[in-house]
Order: sequence, then C-alpha cells, then structure tokens
Amino acid sequence: MKKVIVIGSGPAGISASLYLQRSGKINVTVISKGMGALEKAEKIENFYGFETALTGAELHRRGVKGAKNLGVEFVEEQVVSLDFDENFKPVIETDKNSYHADAVLLAMGAARRSPNIQGLKDFEGKGVSYCAVCDAFFYRNKDVAVLGNGEYALHEALILAETSKSVTMLSNGFDINIDIPENIRVITKKIISVNGENTVQSVTFDDGEILDISGIFVALGVAGSTDLARKTGIEISDNRIAVNEDMQTNIECIFAAGDCTGGVMQVSKAVADGAKAALAMIRYLKK
Repeated sequence: MKKVIVIGSGPAGISASLYLQRSGKINVTVISKGMGALEKAEKIENFYGFETALTGAELHRRGVKGAKNLGVEFVEEQVVSLDFDENFKPVIETDKNSYHADAVLLAMGAARRSPNIQGLKDFEGKGVSYCAVCDAFFYRNKDVAVLGNGEYALHEALILAETSKSVTMLSNGFDINIDIPENIRVITKKIISVNGENTVQSVTFDDGEILDISGIFVALGVAGSTDLARKTGIEISDNRIAVNEDMQTNIECIFAAGDCTGGVMQVSKAVADGAKAALAMIRYLKK
C-alpha cells in the first residue's frame, strides 16, 4: 500500500486526507502541531452549508474528527525538515521521529507575520537567510545567529553548528522553553536592528549591546510550507509555492495546497485545493 503524508491539518490538508483515504489504496498520515490560521478565526459564516457561524477552532475539530472516523492517522509533532532518501522518496523529519512516504502534500498555510526588526529585510540575501541547509556552506568558520525560540530554530542552529565558528540563538524577547546544547549560545533580549554595510555585520539589542555576526538565519515559530519547499529545491514564486494545474510542484512526488500556493486565503479555496491535490496524487501513485 502506498504511503502519503499530509503536512498540516487545516482545511486543505484535511480535505485532501479525506479523498486520499477514501481511495482505499493509500495509507494516509497527517502530521501537524496546532490548527494554524483557523485558531485566530473568531467566526466563519461565509461557507456553504453553515446555518450559524462557527469558530475556527470548532471547524478544525470537526474536520479532524471526520478524517479520523475514516481511518486517517494523525501525528501531533512539529515538522522541521523535508528531504529525500537514496531512492528519491520523501523523508519527513519531526522534532521526535522520521517518516518515509511515496508522496507528500504541503498544506501548512502561509506565513502571515515577519519580525519588525530594522534592517532585516534590507539584508535578505546579503547575510539574512531562511535556510540553514542551503546556506551553511557560505558561513563556514564564521559567527552566525538564528532568530527564533522553538524546535525549528534549534534544528537550524544544530545544522549551522557543524560548520560555523559559533552559533547564537536570538529569541527577540521571547522565552525559550526547550533544551539548548552547550555549544549554542542563547540571547533572549529584544533586537533593535540588523546592521552592516554591504552584508550583515552585527545585531543591536534594546540594552545597547552589539553582537558581531556574519549572518542571521530566520526560523520563527514552526517551519511553514514555503520554508520546507526552499530547503528541497521546490520552486517558489512571490513567496508562494509554485504548482501546476494539479497542485503538483516541480518535484513530482511533492504537492501543495491551500494558502501556501497563494490566491484567496479562504476556507473554501483551501478545501477545493486539497480535493484537487488529492485526486492528482491518487493518479500519480497509480503510475
């Protein structure tokens, strides 16, 4: 039996899991930690069939329950990496386990926030990076920092620690509630600015302290769909995952659906994307 992993339990991911599971020939696992954008939706009432408004949390609960009733397996873990094995089959790394699949659907939504730090966007591609796997090579034996305070940030920091001179995690004022190895320094102070001339040279904190670094890697919150895509060579266009008419990326075993593919960020669009992607994945796996 073929194995599909759906990353994300929002409307796109759940919609896809229903179609995939009902095919009867696919083992479906949804990996997710949290409900994403639905958590912030106080009321949803512009959706077909709703007599009264639902909260985003209630809609998520109902969606997950329906998928579980069909036999979809759910894993509550944080995805930190997407890679491939020697046969070019997808391998998903979480904060706890590794999972192998025949195809993957990216349905983790789209990032809706970025830190308001002076100079951060100005130095993108000039010392500000969003992918440790992609760019660690350029920072060998240099001092670097990772902006973030969770498992995703730690994952990026551990990659950089293998080749960089030093790695500092910057939480930008937020608490860090995970265990950090001794070889990774932690600074929890709020960041005022990222500084440099042609490239990043330092960051300044709210107490006036300056940390000299050659690069800063942004890994806020949990890894989103576009974060995972960047690390695997999946094409990105206007900060959205590029897909064809079947919701398939330029890597044929990887599909994407929902907000991460752009367009109208609505539940109805995400549900349709999930269904479309699932039907295309079923056809792909039959090949």
